Amino acid sequence: MLLKETIIDLCGLSAPSGFEERAFSRIEELLKPFVDEIKTDAMGNLIAVKRCGNDKAKKLMFNAHMDEIGMIVTGFEKGFLRFSNLGGIDPRMLPAREIKVLTNPPVFGVIDTMPPHTLSAEEMDKAIDPNRLFIDIGMSEEEAKKRVPLGTSAVFAGGVDELCEGVICGKALDDRACVSIIVKIMEAISAKELNIDIYCLISTQEEIGSRGAICGTYGINPDYAVVIDVTHAATPDSKKGETLDMRGGAAIGVGPNMNRGITNALIALAEEKNLPYQLEIMGGSSGTDGWVIQVCREGVSTAVVSLPLKYMHSPVEIMDISDAEAIVSLLAEFTFKLSEEGLA
Repeated sequence: MLLKETIIDLCGLSAPSGFEERAFSRIEELLKPFVDEIKTDAMGNLIAVKRCGNDKAKKLMFNAHMDEIGMIVTGFEKGFLRFSNLGGIDPRMLPAREIKVLTNPPVFGVIDTMPPHTLSAEEMDKAIDPNRLFIDIGMSEEEAKKRVPLGTSAVFAGGVDELCEGVICGKALDDRACVSIIVKIMEAISAKELNIDIYCLISTQEEIGSRGAICGTYGINPDYAVVIDVTHAATPDSKKGETLDMRGGAAIGVGPNMNRGITNALIALAEEKNLPYQLEIMGGSSGTDGWVIQVCREGVSTAVVSLPLKYMHSPVEIMDISDAEAIVSLLAEFTFKLSEEGLA
């Protein structure tokens, strides 16, 4: 399966934070041909292992998170569903959104919105109160209570479509595009004899506090970690200096959340192999699982490599496949180099 097809496949699944089972099963299928073992833990993380056969080998861990932002049903109001967010969602974009409520089978709905004809000038200028939004599933209260148990999760409806050649748009690219990148890295290195063990931590609950990564990293106890997540790509209204270029290649993180040795090795390797890359300067937290992975146990030598993405945390996230392919190439080459030479 091509990288683009893998991304479209995984992003079409419905698996918000704390409800990742659907994504887990499919990711397990995709990784299985390239690893020796796949297991889980109490947090629902997927942990895949490719061993080199040396009990004293160093461990390199790749991380991306499988959860997406979503909602959870908290109550009923005349057949409408009250909800809270799972992860960071801007309430301004919620009205009139199509929603998939994850019952079995799923129920489709929309978030209610008042037509502009009925709003006063004062109401038009006010910020949206998320507590006054509801999911409309077209049912009476009695029907809704029978069909949708409290605590049911929901996601934005839809999947991923190609806007133009190599540019794809949809939900859950954060971070299943990066999970797809890990699948393709493992495919690229699968036939190579290595001197290190490779671990893939496909973590849960990143969107609500990197909880899966904390526990998963503690259990794996890696020597090195490379976290793959999304970052903000430039748009006409974005702040200058705070975004990166889509089609600019892998975004290599530079800052205190990143081990300087791995960062320098990635930069040197990108230049040596003529792979497109750009630097992402982060003065504090990277906003990724790398923040907790770095300080797990005695500390883990951690790098962050990011995929430029427009409209993050929306159902219309946009990425360019060339950036994802650049990350696959860079991290496959890094794996080979680390296996052969170690890290200076």
